[in-house]
Amino acid sequence: MIDSTNQRIVLASRPVGAPTAENFRLETVTKPEPTEGEVLLRTIYLSLDPYMRGRMSDAESYAESVALNEVMVGGTVCQIEVSNNPDFKVGEWVLAYTTGWQKYSISSGEGLLKLGDNPANPSWALGVLGMPGYTAYMGLLDIGQPKAGETVVVASATGPVGSTVGQIGKIKGCRVVGIAGGEEKCRYAVDVLGMDACINHKADDFAEQLAAACPDGIDVYYENVGGKVFDAVMPLLNTAARIPVCGLISLYNATSLPEGPDRLSQLMVQILVKRLKVQGFIIFEDYGHRYNEFATDMSQWVAEGKVKYREQMETGLENAPQHLIGLLEGKNFGKLVIEVAKPL
Repeated sequence: MIDSTNQRIVLASRPVGAPTAENFRLETVTKPEPTEGEVLLRTIYLSLDPYMRGRMSDAESYAESVALNEVMVGGTVCQIEVSNNPDFKVGEWVLAYTTGWQKYSISSGEGLLKLGDNPANPSWALGVLGMPGYTAYMGLLDIGQPKAGETVVVASATGPVGSTVGQIGKIKGCRVVGIAGGEEKCRYAVDVLGMDACINHKADDFAEQLAAACPDGIDVYYENVGGKVFDAVMPLLNTAARIPVCGLISLYNATSLPEGPDRLSQLMVQILVKRLKVQGFIIFEDYGHRYNEFATDMSQWVAEGKVKYREQMETGLENAPQHLIGLLEGKNFGKLVIEVAKPL
């Protein structure tokens, strides 16, 4: 069934602390019509990711904030519903990053990545074969530079980035220790993803368990979380350890500095004495030119079963706000994707 209207979710207000449902507004508007050279995109799948919390804020960052009353940003997998562009045909699948939280959008075709007429798992372009997988690949291999026999520790180990980091670490011959929130996730990290150990950061003796799981220290720590997780990691870092900083999800909803002593000086001493490499990165800003390298390796690893992937598929655009809120609280298990509409 072809819709006659467009539904979209806009940023109604900026959150203070954790986002709430009141920060979003669902609108029904006129369905856009493509002009010459344009295509009408029908959103099938919408990716939900932690970085979206930062876009809801007006604080200075690496990317522009979402303006109030404008459509929330997000990667999508779409089909071409109407084409006035000879480079695209009706029914073709594409990956887009300019459409956001809405059922329909217009594109000139610029920036669209073709996925083919009938891809086997189109939503995977939002996960292991897309931005999260790419982030894991480049952050670990280019910044972390793991070597066989070293110990790699990854936070948020069952999320779309962390789970891929852990599996790449095993491919490269490392001992991999995951950190996750809950015993079920930790069992999955070991039994399915093949990590050597996984520590529940909710455990009262988390720091002691992590130390026991890393008897030779930590050579690469892939940072997704920050907070108390990094506090437990820091004393275990070996000389010349590498720390790719991908995210700090424990801090995204913070409205003030954390309580307790200021540990910045302690960290700086560790960086100096142990010659640590700490490097943040923005995947498309820093590594956009190396996408084909990632796509070749990851496609092969997935096809060979060396990298396994878990997706949490939810339905309904109107449910996206509550699922993003849950994501920021660690309630997701695997890559969170919203099915916005059925394929054509």
